[in-house]
Amino acid sequence: MSQMNARPDPAPSRLKYRMERLMLTPLFRLVLRFGLPCLLTFGIASWWLSVDDNRMKIIDTYADLRSQVESRPEFMVNMMVVDGASDIVADGIRQILPLDFPISSFDLDLEVMRETVVSLDPVKSARLYVRQGNVLQVDVVERIPVVLWRNERGLQLLDNEGVLVGPAFVRADWPELPLIVGDGADAHVTEALDLVAAAEPLSSRLRGLVRMGERRWDVVLDRDQRILLPETDAVQALERVIAMDQAVDMLERDLVAVDLRLPNRPTLRMTDGAVQELIRIRAIEAGEQRQ
Repeated sequence: MSQMNARPDPAPSRLKYRMERLMLTPLFRLVLRFGLPCLLTFGIASWWLSVDDNRMKIIDTYADLRSQVESRPEFMVNMMVVDGASDIVADGIRQILPLDFPISSFDLDLEVMRETVVSLDPVKSARLYVRQGNVLQVDVVERIPVVLWRNERGLQLLDNEGVLVGPAFVRADWPELPLIVGDGADAHVTEALDLVAAAEPLSSRLRGLVRMGERRWDVVLDRDQRILLPETDAVQALERVIAMDQAVDMLERDLVAVDLRLPNRPTLRMTDGAVQELIRIRAIEAGEQRQ
């Protein structure tokens, strides 16, 4: 009778107690609410993607959506405009950028295109961007030729940094540019321009500058006259020669060269005819002295 009237033990079982304790743990509740659903979702997605046809469906859908977006009218480029370049350079840019308009702006690699444009010799820098009106804008800064350089490859145009601008087929096409000749002359364009500026009083007679031994300059005048300049202080040496010429018309005489390679020992080289005439005059003077 006493066993039948016994009440059940109100204490929870060990398993239930542990579950209740776990439910009081924040980390366990987080895993149960978020981790388990995520794990199940990942498992189902992985199984679904393991089928080749399902993966291809996703790829095709993405490609189709992207194509629809990229081909929208607001993203299509309809023309290209080149500013800052001469007609010849602009034509060259259009040839090396053979774009088939209209083209999506997403298909334009502007940085690669910019490097392609800058690879042209006459182009110093370039900027490409798509501006309002669906126009590909190409802003170009051209190299300005300042000298003609004659070398084994012919006549070439150089800018003030000695960088090649392009070929020059005929000297007469560039009468305003000074001529420099010789190996290594392109590396000393700035000095050459300084010499040309210093030789302004002789501009009507100046034919060009020759780089000798990649060390120094010769100034070439008409009548095959040369001014041989030293390796250092070439501009000052040339200015001294011009000053002497203005004082006594030195370069109007029968001289082959004015040699200033040794600044302390300038030398004048006369023509053969002038030498013979000098010998004759000295012989006459010597004969008169003997008489």
